[in-house]
Amino acid sequence: MKTEVRILGIDPGFGRMGFGVIEKVSGNFKHVAHGCIETSPKASFVERLLTLDQELNKILKEYQPTHAGVEELFFYKNAKTAIDVGQARGVILLGLKKANLPLFELTPLQVKQALVGYGRAEKKQVQKMVQLVLSLEAGNLQDDAADALAIAIATIGLLKFPQG
Repeated sequence: MKTEVRILGIDPGFGRMGFGVIEKVSGNFKHVAHGCIETSPKASFVERLLTLDQELNKILKEYQPTHAGVEELFFYKNAKTAIDVGQARGVILLGLKKANLPLFELTPLQVKQALVGYGRAEKKQVQKMVQLVLSLEAGNLQDDAADALAIAIATIGLLKFPQG
């Protein structure tokens, strides 16, 4: 079985960044890895951004994705949170670009539409589809990691590859 593409999906955050890695093998989706990078609330904000950058580089080196998908920011009620997540997202985008990865940015609506067929789907519906598509056991995913896998699945849907 030949791996056609390996996607890294990222749910950006500065306290916790979700990541998910999937492959398309002979026309099927295959789970590779998922997890969350957490930064210490005791560290300075800049140190937290540095941690994100360092951990992202480790993920890139270990899993060697061919493409990446990152969720775009959506509306935050708290302006400071939006700014902080935006800065973390900037670090993530820069790291992915420095790795020369083709990069896709998706809105939460696009991700939900791709997985569930409905842009206003509930988080639980998206998580269930992630579990079904990747044959994962229920209850085995943190929210941010599940979101990152959903972003990876939605990203793979944007690519133009022949079916295996």
